[in-house]
Amino acid sequence: MFPEALKTLVLALAVAYSAFAATAFLLQDRLLYLPDLPSREVDATPADLGLPFEPLTLATRGGEKLDAWFVPAPNARGTLLYLHGNAGNIAHRLEPIRMFHRIGLSVLIFDYRGYGRSSGRPSEEGTYRDGEAAWRHLAEQRHIPPGNIVLFGESLGAAVAAKLAAEREAAALVIVAGFTSVPDLAATLYPWLPARQLARFRYDTRAYLTQVHSPVLIFHSREDEITPYSHGEALYAAAHPPKAFVPMTGGHNDAYALNLELIGRETDRFLSAHLNR
Repeated sequence: MFPEALKTLVLALAVAYSAFAATAFLLQDRLLYLPDLPSREVDATPADLGLPFEPLTLATRGGEKLDAWFVPAPNARGTLLYLHGNAGNIAHRLEPIRMFHRIGLSVLIFDYRGYGRSSGRPSEEGTYRDGEAAWRHLAEQRHIPPGNIVLFGESLGAAVAAKLAAEREAAALVIVAGFTSVPDLAATLYPWLPARQLARFRYDTRAYLTQVHSPVLIFHSREDEITPYSHGEALYAAAHPPKAFVPMTGGHNDAYALNLELIGRETDRFLSAHLNR
């Protein structure tokens, strides 16, 4: 009886494991894209911080409409194209916008498809197209030279920013809490699964960085419990000089806010050395 019971238990565990793996494969877009966390509602604007801004709708190739803001800085030294992370929307990035404005950067920030008030549903190729639409707006409609555009990506946005930087000659690329790739990150977060094989998304930030020839500035927290510090180190190793790496403190979800002054100060210093070089 005991061997039969053991066989039944092993079979039940195998079925449960297979079901969990199948769920992870089929629903991983819901794990990756979190537009409703903490809310999809755009309930604040730069005007709440006393910053003048221009509301925009960016059109993508494929017909999606992206909600965006352009926040001009007086006598701007450059324009920062802000590619945010996988959660929330542009209303949750007001303090960073103010910080970049304070160091003399105009800011274009937008929501990916399926985020905030933007149309559509998010996808890897879709987010890349969204980044291209924002770049085209700056280059073709505002006639801002590539040498005056700073690409900024946080977390998932780091991959989108790195891909853009690999394809365009931006003034600089700034990355906060970036991961090397989704398969690498999945293998770290789910070591009991064949995560690399199950991953349907790539977002291969490290591969894109090897093709970037703009100056690269990378921030990463030693205490990041979701994207290990080693990912930041690997991204730095993959980047071509000139480049710089700045350690931060705090967890993945609060390091950005805790280190905002540090990010502003080091970005200011880096751009002073490399912008319009």
